[in-house]
Formats: sequence, C-alpha cells, structure tokens
Amino acid sequence: MSIRQIAALPYKADESAMDAPARIMLITSRETRRWIIPKGNIGSGQQPHSAAAQEAEEEAGILGSTCPTPLGSYRYRKKKRNGASVWIDVSVFPFAVTEELPTWDEQHQRERRWFSLEDAADAVDEEDLRALIRSFGAADFWAATQSTNIIDTVAQKTGVNIMFAWFQRLLPEQGNFFDLFERHSATLVAGADALARLLQGGKGMADRVREIIDREHDADEITREVLNTVRRTFLTPFDRSAITSLIASMDDAIDEMQKTAGAIELYDVETFDQEMIDIAAIIVDAARLTAEAMPLLRDIAGNGDRLHELTERLVRMEGHADEIHAAGLKKLFQEHGESNTLHFIIWRELYQHMERVVDRFEDVANEIDGLVIDHG
Repeated sequence: MSIRQIAALPYKADESAMDAPARIMLITSRETRRWIIPKGNIGSGQQPHSAAAQEAEEEAGILGSTCPTPLGSYRYRKKKRNGASVWIDVSVFPFAVTEELPTWDEQHQRERRWFSLEDAADAVDEEDLRALIRSFGAADFWAATQSTNIIDTVAQKTGVNIMFAWFQRLLPEQGNFFDLFERHSATLVAGADALARLLQGGKGMADRVREIIDREHDADEITREVLNTVRRTFLTPFDRSAITSLIASMDDAIDEMQKTAGAIELYDVETFDQEMIDIAAIIVDAARLTAEAMPLLRDIAGNGDRLHELTERLVRMEGHADEIHAAGLKKLFQEHGESNTLHFIIWRELYQHMERVVDRFEDVANEIDGLVIDHG
C-alpha cells in the first residue's frame, strides 16, 4: 500500500542556454538536506495542482502558474520514526515561476537553488524523478536538432569549403522555415506567460495586456514572412500546405490570447475565477511544449517518438481544459446566471476565448502529428 502526494516542478525559461529550454528549482529536505522538489499532502477539498502550488509557496517561496495536468509521477520510500517505511507515490505538476519571494514560511529550514535540467536530474536521488526532469526539457532531443549537414562535415574534413560554398549557391532557395517556426513559438511562450500574469490581477495589468498585443503583432509579422517565403521558395522541407497550416494554427493560438486580453481590458475585469487561472496555466505549459517541438521538426524521422510524446500531452491537456471550462461555466451560471446576466455574459466570453486558445494548441499538435506520419 502507498500514500499519495503531490509536488511542483518549478521552472523558468533559460534563454542563456542553447541546449535546454528551462532551468529547474530544487530545494533541500529538512532533515537529510538532499535535493528534492516542493511536495506534500493534498488538503481536504483541495485540487491536486492547487496543493502543489501551496507547497511551492511554503517550501520554496515561489509563486506562479501550476498546470492542472500532471507531468507524471514518481515513487520513493519514506522511513517513519519507528523505523518502518512506506511507499509514497507523487504526482508532479509543472509550475511556471513568476515571482521569488524574499521571505517565506520555511526559508530557515531549506535552501533553494536553480539548476540546469541535466544538473537538476543528477542532483535528485529518485530514479523516476530524475527521468521526469530529463523528459521535461529533453536536452538530448534538442542536441539531435543540431546535427551537422553532410556537406559541412565533408568540407570540414577536406578543407574544400570554397568549392562547397560555390556548389550550395547553385542550389534553389530552401527558405528558413524552421527558424521562423521557432521564432513564432517564442511569441507563444511570451504571450502565454503574460496572459497567466494578467489573470493574477493586481498592479501592472495594463502592461500585461500591452505585452500580449505586442507579441501578437510579432507573431503576425512572422506568419506573413512564412507565407511570403512559401510563395517564393523552390524547395520546401515538407508540403507547402502543411507549412501554412502549422503556422496558421500557431498564429490562431496567440490571436485568441490577444482577444482574451482585449476582452479583459474592454470590460475592465480585475478578478478571475480559479477555473480561468487553471486554464491559463494549461496555456503556459502548452506553449512550452510547442516551443520544444519546433526545433525537433528539423529532423522529424530522428525525433518522431519525442514529437509524439509532446503532441499526446497537448491533446490530453486540451481535454482537461474542456473539463475545467465546463465546470467553470456551470459554477458561473449557478452564481450569476439569473441574478447578474451581464456578469455571466462577460465571463462566458472570457471562458470561450481561453478555451479556443487551448483548442488551437491541439490543432498545432494535430499538424505536427501529420508531419510525423508523412515524414517520420
């Protein structure tokens, strides 16, 4: 028999590292001082991901967005004071850190530290947790996307760089689609992060709205460049319709983020239901997964398994978001459906926009799956 617990996997973007998309925060345990992630029990009436967020704040002094869809689970054996031991099964929830508090409940009992993905995996003792951390960023798959072109390899070994440069100039233009996909996914990550911060309310909401609008404009520019490149490029890495469908689904996702922010600004909404905050956390993780998937498209055959794992999680998250959306609308109707019709109409519109963001990420997943089937 085992005991169920929850944990948060705190992460933030690591723009300085070329081989991994994020850094992971670990904390020390109180007694043995080994490196772990914030974890604990689920309180009565608590949602698992909400309990994980509470542990993150109490044990690590961090605030952020907790994706309600768990990343996975790991098991460890805990020794009791009487010498007996029990198995603990821990569900792990991705936790996008937005703020590090200067003081927190357990700051004198624990140390907190940011690690690279690989160093974090090496630092923890539990094998299953180590595998979860490594799978979170899949640095080995990122490295696979950096493999050198056969012409470059031959050139390096033979020294005939000039000949090969001349030869490459004779080849038809192939476009920079992969770079554009990756740049667009970066706007999705930035927009999703700003949206999650927007739904936290408080000061700076206008700045978050402006940031989302700016990122949507950046995405539009990239989308236009993709469409223009498709028209003028002789050779494309895969079917032209697949290229335009993929970038269109990505662009639709950030368009819906912008519409959500626009509605919040238009109706002057300052507080949000927990269900909305939870959907925003799913959007943050969906954007992270999309950003990881884009570089892998450079070698679809070699990265097919990992791409399938990412798209499978995106589809699973979309289903979870649908459940949260339905529960939020039901609660909204029960509380305001008859007493405050205007409130119900406004919040329903916000829910619809946010659900459509996640739907568009599922479209991205479907487009990627199509590429894997065709080219894997």
